[in-house]
Amino acid sequence: MDEIPRTQYLYELDEWKDSPDIVKVIIGVRRAGKSVVMQQFIRRLIGSGIDRNSILLMNFESSDFDSIAGYRDLNAWIAERIPRDRRAYVFLDEVQRVEGWERTINSLMADYDADVYVTGSNAYLLSSELSTYISGRYVEIEVYPLSFKEFLIGHPATPDIDRNARFQQYLRTGGMPLTDPDRGDRYNSMILEGIYNTVLVKDVAARMGIRDLSGLDSIARFLFDNLGNVTNIDNIARATGLAKKTVAKYIRALTEAFLFYKADRYDVVGKKLMGSHEKYYPVDTGLARAVLDRGIAGTSRPLESIVFMELKRRGYRVRVGSFRDREVDFTAEKNGRIEYYQVCLTMLDDATFDREVRSFKAIGDNYPKTVLSLDPIVRDVPDGLIHRNAVEWLAGPDS
Repeated sequence: MDEIPRTQYLYELDEWKDSPDIVKVIIGVRRAGKSVVMQQFIRRLIGSGIDRNSILLMNFESSDFDSIAGYRDLNAWIAERIPRDRRAYVFLDEVQRVEGWERTINSLMADYDADVYVTGSNAYLLSSELSTYISGRYVEIEVYPLSFKEFLIGHPATPDIDRNARFQQYLRTGGMPLTDPDRGDRYNSMILEGIYNTVLVKDVAARMGIRDLSGLDSIARFLFDNLGNVTNIDNIARATGLAKKTVAKYIRALTEAFLFYKADRYDVVGKKLMGSHEKYYPVDTGLARAVLDRGIAGTSRPLESIVFMELKRRGYRVRVGSFRDREVDFTAEKNGRIEYYQVCLTMLDDATFDREVRSFKAIGDNYPKTVLSLDPIVRDVPDGLIHRNAVEWLAGPDS
């Protein structure tokens, strides 16, 4: 498969190019494609006329940099190679592997004319520690696994496998760039299990000093299995035998490693966050399926998870809408604009249609309200509501 251009992220990097006072921090779950985004952007710079000798790239997962143990070694390596008569473009890939790396970032900004880009696989490292040194002088660009639209670029529809069939593959395999839906479940499960284990070991356990991975693994599996349902820490503690504080700490660590994303509950009527009963969605449905031996039951919950991640990918702040005794799957906010989304398999069933429409109509405001389903045709809905095919919405232009 040819390399898929990650256009969305390249556009974001273009916006911040030649801002030496701002560090560009590329974050996201391991193997989502951060290094590829960095390499594609480097090729973009060279194509625009930037001298190759003005670009320094260090991938700290490569054995070429095993001798760099800390920031002093890194500073010395850079000092020997960085140009002094022009702007340098410095790329540090998986920089959290270098002890004291944030000091190097600080010195690059202070001592050189350097446009700095870094990647990392843990939100804790790239928010708390980085902000201590360069508070207010960095932007985060979050890279997610392939969207369905990107997935179709790598695996286009054919006369034998149409777009709907490709979507069923996407539901099953997910969007991790290393997977290949045409190579079968065994191949993809091995790839995805390896990614999962690496995230647990390198991005969670190593940082937290956890030696026994069994409790951490149990909680991750619980969250995968509980996709789309309210998370109850008391229940997890009873099921795993872990203390509630430990459960909460492990869940936070799993979200900081971008394996899961938290969706707070939002009071649609009172316009305020609710303090408990949040939901967690996996970064990738393929990962969830591979980790759970029996997979995720049905299609509805994986579809809901894919819609959640797509809204995140499109730049929305996504919450679970709640009001009275009803729930809206997602309240999505961007640039001060609010939209509501319901996700279901079909709207052709009258009972489902009545339920979804009733939930939306009860909200009583004029913000857009969309139901996404897998129906090949859409139903007429009351004024103010929208019914769309989910596959078409996922493959269409970003809103």
